[in-house]
Amino acid sequence: MPVLHLKAKPNGRRNQLEIAPDGSVTVRLNAPAQDGKANACLLSYLSDVFGVAKSSLTLLSGHTAPFKKVEVGGLSPDEFEAVLARFRG
Repeated sequence: MPVLHLKAKPNGRRNQLEIAPDGSVTVRLNAPAQDGKANACLLSYLSDVFGVAKSSLTLLSGHTAPFKKVEVGGLSPDEFEAVLARFRG
């Protein structure tokens, strides 16, 4: 299953996924980084972005850190890359 490496930035105005020219992924979240709210918001937002159920996403690491790894189930590597391609500049 594909794994998304990202940096989460809580307390944003809206949820937004950005891919820098170097390929690094940043996800801005409109939830605070307390009591797991930002992680819940992240998984909910990514389920919408990738068109999969929240239960298909697993936060592998970074539960309390800004750098996270999220496993995306239910997609082939090609489908995963096609979704990310929409966010590249």
